[in-house]
Amino acid sequence: MKKIIRITTIPASLRGLLNGQLSFMSNYFEMIGISSSLGGLLYEVGKEEGVRTITVEMTRKITPVRDLLGVYKLYKIFKKEKPDIVHTHTPKAGTLGMVAAKLAGVPNRLHTIAGLPLLEATGIKRMVLNAVEKLTYRCATKIYPNSFGLYHIILEQKFTNKNKLKVLGNGSSNGIDTTYFDTIHFDENYKNNLRKNLNITNEDFVFAFVGRLVKDKGINELINAFNKLDKKFKHIKLLLIGQYENHLDPLLPETMEVIKSNPNIIFTGWVDDVRPYLAISNVLTFPSYREGFPNVVMQASAMKLPCIVTNINGCNEIISQPENGYIIPVKDTQALYIAMEQVYALTKKSHNKMGETSRKMIVSKFEQQFVWNALLEEYQSLLNQKKNNTN
Repeated sequence: MKKIIRITTIPASLRGLLNGQLSFMSNYFEMIGISSSLGGLLYEVGKEEGVRTITVEMTRKITPVRDLLGVYKLYKIFKKEKPDIVHTHTPKAGTLGMVAAKLAGVPNRLHTIAGLPLLEATGIKRMVLNAVEKLTYRCATKIYPNSFGLYHIILEQKFTNKNKLKVLGNGSSNGIDTTYFDTIHFDENYKNNLRKNLNITNEDFVFAFVGRLVKDKGINELINAFNKLDKKFKHIKLLLIGQYENHLDPLLPETMEVIKSNPNIIFTGWVDDVRPYLAISNVLTFPSYREGFPNVVMQASAMKLPCIVTNINGCNEIISQPENGYIIPVKDTQALYIAMEQVYALTKKSHNKMGETSRKMIVSKFEQQFVWNALLEEYQSLLNQKKNNTN
């Protein structure tokens, strides 16, 4: 059986970005997952997916000594395991994994791009990140942007050439299980109890955000826009579902103060299951600066929510204005405010129609099984090419 190694920087990415995918692929290949241990989380992910896992400690920061050690450890693993394919996700795992796989002579070196954090960097940091990105692509045999927007950005930045690039299916790294993300799982009694626990009434119109509470997700703009809207209308709430990363990308102090002081802003912290919170929401607000192919927007759409998103790759490939949401410029608080006011003013019939359209578009283009099959076909095609080339 052919052997495939999948690598992410942290095990939460294996679990979150690729949930179920390793298990599916293990029906066809011997699968191994590599990531940092993070207190035993990698072991848990391996049990959930039913695959073997190997720990290699990696960080999301620039740590040259630890990174070189990571490359050496991965190289040793590849020489021992002799995989037919090494497939990496997330920036640091991509660089370390592709360099080590190249040095170890792995024939198929694949890297998926699910966003480019470097686009927000400037100066020397941007130069360093550009060089690292080009190194990753140079060592890979195939690069998979998970959206068509990313595909064009990569070419514009001249990170690599067209021959190495390919978008699988309609985009997305893992698609979405639309039987799981479905409003039918939550009846009115369940939703009413959750609303009560969160101090939300049936009259309240609920805006929701799901993700990391950081500057790059547009949280400063979102809080400003909601605060303005809150002074104009009664019975509105903002649900913030996620966690802060103040050590990496902190919010403005004034934003933090508004979140703490405004009783109509409800911060839930990290939750294991976002579906109940989406089920009691009326619209997703997702004013991110950059994305690959945002799972959150797919999840909310599958839960029949209209979405307000920024005009960036991935987001503008899921949302079509005005069919299933609104598309606004990046870092534009006023545009976000206007879009939030527009969706608030919709009639119930129009709102429900947008929600129904959201789900239909996800089911038709990004169902998980469709995405998995597209990747399976790619793996099989690559392995057959290598086999034919050696005959």
